[in-house]
Amino acid sequence: MKFDAMIFDFDGVLLESEYAGNRQIADYLTSIGHPTSPEDSMANFMGLAGTDFLGAIERWIGRALPEDFHAARALEDHRALEEGLPAVAGAIRFIESLPDAFPRAIASSSRSDWITGHLEHLGVRHAFGDKIFSGREHVERGKPEPDIYLHAAAALGVDIRRCVILEDSPVGVTGAVASGAYVIGLCAGTHCAPDHADRLRALGVQAIATDFDEVARLIA
Repeated sequence: MKFDAMIFDFDGVLLESEYAGNRQIADYLTSIGHPTSPEDSMANFMGLAGTDFLGAIERWIGRALPEDFHAARALEDHRALEEGLPAVAGAIRFIESLPDAFPRAIASSSRSDWITGHLEHLGVRHAFGDKIFSGREHVERGKPEPDIYLHAAAALGVDIRRCVILEDSPVGVTGAVASGAYVIGLCAGTHCAPDHADRLRALGVQAIATDFDEVARLIA
């Protein structure tokens, strides 16, 4: 391995949740009079969480979100956790191919229960042990700040400069690049538009991978 540890984003990197989630947001905003496509949602809100996420939506629609937005989101999240969502193509095989002793962590904007629940569905919860970190729960500043990646590297006991980070969203890539790690922009999920790689390159990733076979070659 070229690196001493690997840090994974979750949604859009391991889990095919980005398109489904952004479609729900787009449908909701359109239903309240603000026409929005899933592509609009992904371009403007993907990778954000908490107040940053809500603020971005409110700027998009030019007003405060109705209270039932939160109930609609909670219902969709519950449904997704109950039913499960598919993995990004090749993700499970890649995780299972990593040497058991190779340090790895998840650093996501999502809640810990969302991450662990879906890892259980995918059958790879054991692969990350207790190294599952949420930008909402484990640091004060979430993405696009680098804090969650630095937290994960510290928990692994590895210098961030010896870590490789796998990220898919512009917000996540911004924080990952700022952390000082080697960053691979992953364009393997169904949410990645034809210009997605160019957007990530412009933010400073060291490499682009269009599938997990390419990730394996980049870290070997």
